Amino acid sequence: MSNTKIPRSRGRPRGFDTEQAVAVAADLFRARGFDAVSVADVIDVLGIKPPSFYSAFGSKQGLYARVLERYAAMGAIPLDDILRQDRPVADNLTALLDAAAHHYAADPETAGCLVVEGTRCNDAQAREAALAYNLAVETQIRDHIAKRHAAEAAVLTDFVATTLFGLSAKARSGHRLDQLRTTARLASSAIRSALME
Repeated sequence: MSNTKIPRSRGRPRGFDTEQAVAVAADLFRARGFDAVSVADVIDVLGIKPPSFYSAFGSKQGLYARVLERYAAMGAIPLDDILRQDRPVADNLTALLDAAAHHYAADPETAGCLVVEGTRCNDAQAREAALAYNLAVETQIRDHIAKRHAAEAAVLTDFVATTLFGLSAKARSGHRLDQLRTTARLASSAIRSALME
């Protein structure tokens, strides 16, 4: 038998997939909220050791930043597909609110919007990260409205954003899809009246 030692690999264990870890963490944050999820919770669910976690993400806030990035790219409402130029703005905003109702109620375990709920967390750094994503969405909505209804863009964006926050909160408190869609339809009626398209 040889006395040569087999070199041990450095870094994360071979089975640790950071993208999968981010997906799992996203579900944890959506289900419980940022404040209620600890690093120990994440490590336990992923079945990894603390050094692997810190090597991959640096901190809980680092993981949350990756979760928000992934959510914006893959898990959020597809604004680019909804805010189209080939139909009236009111139709687009109606489609947005209906899509939000479906998205927020899709899974009772992770109801609501990860970004919206993140804007209410107690941790200042995580809250600021979520607010940055929320602001980007509101800016996209405002810019879309302003192309055809500049005078109404600011107030309608506030109204849509407030409705989205309300839909997320109600989804988290147990409202069913039909209840959320009813609210979305009422809000859409107000939007149509304001735009008179």
